[in-house]
Amino acid sequence: MTTSVKKSALIIVDVQNDFLPGGALAVREGDRVIPVINALQAKFELIVATQDWHPADHGSFAANHPGKVPGQFVVLAGIDQVLWPVHCVQGSKGADFHPDLVQTHWKKVFRKGSNPQVDSYSGFYDNNRMGDTGMADFLKEQGVEEVFVVGIATDYCVKFTVLDALSEGFATWLVEDAVRGVNLEKDDSIKALQEMEQAGAKTIPSGLVLQD
Repeated sequence: MTTSVKKSALIIVDVQNDFLPGGALAVREGDRVIPVINALQAKFELIVATQDWHPADHGSFAANHPGKVPGQFVVLAGIDQVLWPVHCVQGSKGADFHPDLVQTHWKKVFRKGSNPQVDSYSGFYDNNRMGDTGMADFLKEQGVEEVFVVGIATDYCVKFTVLDALSEGFATWLVEDAVRGVNLEKDDSIKALQEMEQAGAKTIPSGLVLQD
């Protein structure tokens, strides 16, 4: 494993109140990633985070489609879109990062999902790859060659962030005990892990990163 702090970055994905227990789109055991992520941050000089940042009229919210409920699908920006409860609305407490999450040494936060016409799971691009957050360019400007991805949720925003990191040429590690999944279907997280590994990502426990 290569963990040169000068060429590595930690990407913290969407550790926001609405995705944690008690939130509007709570991920089971999502809060358990926080102490792991906090410990990992001490190993990296370059840390960035992503933040879901939706307008209230976002097209991925079931509430904005009369007669629809979360879990159903619509076509949004030409692609199939699962509908979600209203979550991470701009300026809301639900959109805030969890207060227990250490943010002291973050270099930059990349907001996503601001376009009401298309959802944005990945920290790099929106779902139809027309909108670019600028994270890839930023990391490359910093000389980053490999990234370690943590956060929520394994089967959505983490997965797509990992896949886009790979497509941008970064060696990509998923810290397996620092992620949790939504699991609309029981095996969604398992399938997501398989998809990421097949694309070239490597999984690693936090203990190996921390001992290096």
